[in-house]
Amino acid sequence: MRTFVKFCGLSDAATIALVPEGGAAGFVIDVPGSPRAVPLGRAAKLAEVVPSDREIWAVTVDPSAELIERIFEEMGTDRVQVHGRIPDGLDTVLRRHVVPSLAIPREGSGDPPPELPGTDLASLVHLDAAGGALPGGGGVVPDWEICARIIASAPGRKIVLGGGLTPDNVEGALSTVAPWGVDVSSGIESAPGLKDPTRMLAFLEAVRRWEAHHA
Repeated sequence: MRTFVKFCGLSDAATIALVPEGGAAGFVIDVPGSPRAVPLGRAAKLAEVVPSDREIWAVTVDPSAELIERIFEEMGTDRVQVHGRIPDGLDTVLRRHVVPSLAIPREGSGDPPPELPGTDLASLVHLDAAGGALPGGGGVVPDWEICARIIASAPGRKIVLGGGLTPDNVEGALSTVAPWGVDVSSGIESAPGLKDPTRMLAFLEAVRRWEAHHA
């Protein structure tokens, strides 16, 4: 697959096995109230079964520098996706592996879009919908036109689109926004926090179908 695909909010080995080659397994760490959150120790155990040709991502909210350092050390994670504030005081090497999640206004809100951080601060960037009760897994779609403008302003930049993606709308998102990658959580669930293998495979099939038509 040419499109980077991240399955987020994973909590068992069976669903980790469905992460596509070249994609990423995402684990929600230390987010109170999220049905997808797993303790760091549990996430570290799950990370051990992620195949070496898939990336490991941790997702957290307003973390301390100490938590980010522990995540890298205990999980061996490739990336830490941060919703909210990225703390000061991070080691320069670790900072390059932190992925900021930008809160994108919903369609029709009239709110201004956030600024894209420089490549010196973020080699990858994640886009998600603003205003959800909990970052990630809220099923809320950001304004795709704003997302498309952000991506068009930074050609060649690795930007991952999240927020309300499903097997039914991911082809439209890829056509409208043209992101480097896509991130899905609630859209591949049968209930909050419960991943559905059928929907996971349907999401991958939709991405492959779009790729086949845009080769």
